[in-house]
Amino acid sequence: MSAAMLCVIAITGFAAEREEKVIYHVSDSANATAALRNARNHLDQSPKAKIVFVTHGPGIDFLLEGAADKNGNPYEIAVQELAARKVEFRVCNNTLVSRKIDKSKLLPEASLVPSGVAEVARLQIHEGFAYIKP
Repeated sequence: MSAAMLCVIAITGFAAEREEKVIYHVSDSANATAALRNARNHLDQSPKAKIVFVTHGPGIDFLLEGAADKNGNPYEIAVQELAARKVEFRVCNNTLVSRKIDKSKLLPEASLVPSGVAEVARLQIHEGFAYIKP
């Protein structure tokens, strides 16, 4: 077997063992329904994938108590279902401060990060997450 073939086999084997880690970046809650559906479909295909939603600006709105989509369906149910599948939801504290929203208004499944955009960069650079912008 050639050295090139061994290298391909080694790289392929390494890639197969790597954990699938993905950021779903939501900066506009108008995209939240699609993002939640995408994450559900993603997990149906790759049940062990680690998915982290990172939200900021108007993208945090679907993670606020009482938030509903344009048809009046509460987001909370989908968020709870995905959280039960180990999906994480991170909210930008800078957004809360600038919009004067108390953190008590967040769904219990959401956690705060100092900056949403900094969190996206940190996860990509330091933790090897792939980036998806629904």
